[in-house]
Amino acid sequence: MTSSMTVLENTKKVLTEIGDMTLFAKRYFKSVFTRPFEWDELLRQCYLVGNKSLLLVGVTGFILGLVFTLQSRPTLAEFGAVSWMPSMVSISIVREIGPVITALVCAGKIGSGMGAEIGSMRVTEQIDAMEVSGTNPFKYLVVTRITATTLMLPLLIIFGDAVALLGSAIVEYLKGGVSFLLYFNKVFDAIIFNDVLPATAKSFFFGFVIGLVGCYKGYHCKKGTAGVGQASNSAVVYASMLLFVVDFIAVFISDIFFEI
Repeated sequence: MTSSMTVLENTKKVLTEIGDMTLFAKRYFKSVFTRPFEWDELLRQCYLVGNKSLLLVGVTGFILGLVFTLQSRPTLAEFGAVSWMPSMVSISIVREIGPVITALVCAGKIGSGMGAEIGSMRVTEQIDAMEVSGTNPFKYLVVTRITATTLMLPLLIIFGDAVALLGSAIVEYLKGGVSFLLYFNKVFDAIIFNDVLPATAKSFFFGFVIGLVGCYKGYHCKKGTAGVGQASNSAVVYASMLLFVVDFIAVFISDIFFEI
């Protein structure tokens, strides 16, 4: 009886959280197109989200390309299909692995950072002070961050994919003597428009989810300073779960319209 009650309470809590987050997203869409526009803060957030994440995304992508190629090469060698390595790696990274891994890395870095930053402003009453002074904290803090994450994550994913393919090319050059020119010729021969468009489109939704969850958790932070850590942690957890849901929906839709 107690376990069933716990399950019901947790289910109710999750559904309430989803409803509140939906209303939060609705408020964002109403605010993003209304004046005043915080262009300076938006550009600053784009710099923080994009430039400050380049190193982490680059290192992750490079190691991803190295490991994926090293692990796949022996299996393809058994079937005499090593020549298919550039095509297989490029399609796998561009379609699915690159966007998802990069989004998860950014959820850990960007989402947790936004949750902690806005959460600390909430518990120290800085947001209340902004409301008293006549500034709209939602537009200044939330709208700019969600918009910046939505715009910058596709660029980070493209950068991560490029570095991953570079890492794969290095392995092929060292292991199989494949020149970089030949490798990338095979890569661009294998990748078609239907590979790039769905992956790019869903990356915008990935960025929106990361920004939305991070800002929501921070904006509704409670329980004093202890709530800041909780908001940061839960932002990563919720964003990671929603990324997989969005990815499933995107793959399902692309399978229908693009026949991938």
